[in-house]
Amino acid sequence: MEKMSDAQLSPVLLASIAERFKALAEPTRLQLLQCLRDGEATVTELVRRTGLTQANVSKHLHLLLGLGFVARRKAGLFSYYRLADKDVFRLCDLMCGRIEREMKARQRWLGVE
Repeated sequence: MEKMSDAQLSPVLLASIAERFKALAEPTRLQLLQCLRDGEATVTELVRRTGLTQANVSKHLHLLLGLGFVARRKAGLFSYYRLADKDVFRLCDLMCGRIEREMKARQRWLGVE
């Protein structure tokens, strides 16, 4: 897989990348992905775990499904959602590490360690 710095990216590819980052910029979607980290769940289970409405959970899952962040399997009347893969958490881990470094730098700057 090419890194961003290894190749000139086309406008179409850049737009596709931006669309995925935009999807991850919504805290509700990150919360749903976090809930799915431990395994698949139904919309009803996600509503119970997050406190969100059924309509809100369904709307966000639809977008995450369309962008390939989650997968779905149907069993009878139920749809079970799961992470398509755990690569999304590599991105989250990178950002968490960056935020942690920034916070430590601010604490040092303020003399609060």
